[in-house]
Amino acid sequence: MLSLMESGGVGFLFALLVTPLWIRFLRKRSLGQLIREDGPVTHHVKAGTPTMGGVIIVLAAAIGYMMGHVGTSIDFTRGGVLALSVTVASGILGFLDDYLAIRNARNLGLNKRGKLVGQLLIACAFALLSIYWVRTSTNLSFTRFSLPGWNLTVVGWVLLAIFVIVATSNAVNLTDGLDGLAAGSATFCFGVLAIIGYWQFRHFSIYHLHSALDLGLVAVGLVGACLGFLWWNAAPARIMMGDTGSLAIGTGLGALCLLMNLDLLLVIIGGLFVAETASVILQVVSFRVFGRRVFRMAPFHHHFELRGWPEITVIIRFWILAGLLAMLGLGIFYGDFLKIAKVV
Repeated sequence: MLSLMESGGVGFLFALLVTPLWIRFLRKRSLGQLIREDGPVTHHVKAGTPTMGGVIIVLAAAIGYMMGHVGTSIDFTRGGVLALSVTVASGILGFLDDYLAIRNARNLGLNKRGKLVGQLLIACAFALLSIYWVRTSTNLSFTRFSLPGWNLTVVGWVLLAIFVIVATSNAVNLTDGLDGLAAGSATFCFGVLAIIGYWQFRHFSIYHLHSALDLGLVAVGLVGACLGFLWWNAAPARIMMGDTGSLAIGTGLGALCLLMNLDLLLVIIGGLFVAETASVILQVVSFRVFGRRVFRMAPFHHHFELRGWPEITVIIRFWILAGLLAMLGLGIFYGDFLKIAKVV
């Protein structure tokens, strides 16, 4: 428990104290956010706000994770190292995208094909290392590896893992459209995963997950990093995370759930991100098939803005939804534990 507190605390303090220095560095070099011309008019005032704040999130999470092992008996595990490594890798991809967008003076960095190729390479590497290095179960899981316990085979699980990593990284990227929305929502998700990791560690006889506590350290490191960054990213934001942060956070969320045998529970824990992505898919399908839009603008957080909701109102209400869905996921996990504990 102390190691979890140390990891989260160090990650939080690093992000809280270093972010202002990063803001100053970015401003001196005029590395600011570019705003979509077709976005809400109220967002145009945000043009020039320092971006690439995700650099701090990634560094804070990594430092927090490593410090969680200092002075403790917790060993570095392959699962924990892989989860953090793939998070950092996606952060680097996002940084490249952000940098190119600023250098080219347009709100697009890597083209869609280039970004997708990068995501697929990262996802493939993660999936293969999960199987052949970490030795992750190939069973389809909900709250544990034996529920429902359908063996997907190596090929099936690799395909699932690739889909999950690409989907979650893009889902958080789509959600990162309002000040603090993605960072605040992700904090709930990682907080729940930290609790689950500790619980899996305490009840190894049920979950059989050797890296559970180490994965919990990655999760709580991300909690601290997101919270410390949120201090400066909350509306009105003094810095934005950019793709550097959103791709890293999304990848970290997907990787942790896969390695913790929470494949299907991810849909509930990260329910807000799923809803945001679904709103975009629904909008595109509706327009191409019926020639009509379901929302005034997608992702649907912009829909509520265009209906007259103040940005801060949308953010707080979406945080509430994110928190409720994350807690629902935790409740389902604990409910299954009570059920299986009676049998064991």
